Amino acid sequence: MGRWLVLGGTAWLGREVARSALERGHDVTCLARGESGDVVDGARWVRADRGGPDAYDAVAGPWDAVVDVARQPGHVRSALSALGAATAHWTFVSTANVYADLSGPLHEDDPLRDAVTTDEVDAEQYGEGKVACERAVLAHASPLVLRAGLLAGPGDPSDRFGYWPARFAQADRDDVLVPDPPAAWCQVVDVRDVATFAVDAAERGVTGVLNVAGDGVALGEALLRVAQTVGFRGRLVPVGPERLEAIDVRPWSGERSLPLWLPDGYGGMMRIDTTRAEAAGLVRRPLEETAAEVLADERARGLDRPRAAGLTREDELAVLAAATA
Repeated sequence: MGRWLVLGGTAWLGREVARSALERGHDVTCLARGESGDVVDGARWVRADRGGPDAYDAVAGPWDAVVDVARQPGHVRSALSALGAATAHWTFVSTANVYADLSGPLHEDDPLRDAVTTDEVDAEQYGEGKVACERAVLAHASPLVLRAGLLAGPGDPSDRFGYWPARFAQADRDDVLVPDPPAAWCQVVDVRDVATFAVDAAERGVTGVLNVAGDGVALGEALLRVAQTVGFRGRLVPVGPERLEAIDVRPWSGERSLPLWLPDGYGGMMRIDTTRAEAAGLVRRPLEETAAEVLADERARGLDRPRAAGLTREDELAVLAAATA
């Protein structure tokens, strides 16, 4: 049993990392403000603001492993300064958004965005901020950087995957609008598989930079598999990007969006090479298993709740009428 520190641990991915480490028998501490929720049962919770001067005083270590999911470079640098010398292995969960060119397949050795030099970033600088975080972590003696693709699973706050099983369940026998961009690919990975891999890799002392993403399939096939898993008995109505944009439907996320449809120039986000992670032990569950468990979570949260991504059913029906007129 090791002493593990999760920097975060109350939000989606951080909670799953803490849960996975606990299931392996580790003694887990989570450092978090708690604004995103509670820690998992069995973990020790140290409440702290990572921007404060004494943020790490109560978690000085030593630690067998630290896992950090931060996006603010200042938080990462201060954690490394306070805890780096007392930590045997350091894992940082980054993002595929660090790559400079997202239009084609992504490999670990591809050029990155320019790193920011500030301690704080806004949403528009997400990728550049993560590059700065990576640089700080890679200076540690035993670093592992996981560049994650699109995550899915129960509890997803982004709604980018959960929209689909929820919508197929809502529609039942009626039509569902699906995006039909040419040659579109879909690559989602279950958040629990990423957490399990992070824990397993840290236990084995894996270091370096690894892309972590799902098995890639054609977008149309992925949506059909989700629909079949849900028991959808209606008709998928594909509409191309130009027609969708003409009637004010947007790709990816936000109001009046269709999730999993990527904007132009971002196709590489669904073509992430995971050869190295697979060689290091990454195991992914079937898309159908994730879809079934996400649907159960969506039912519990409310199929018609307000969403961070997707169309309301009312808007979707109006779009279907306009698109097929």
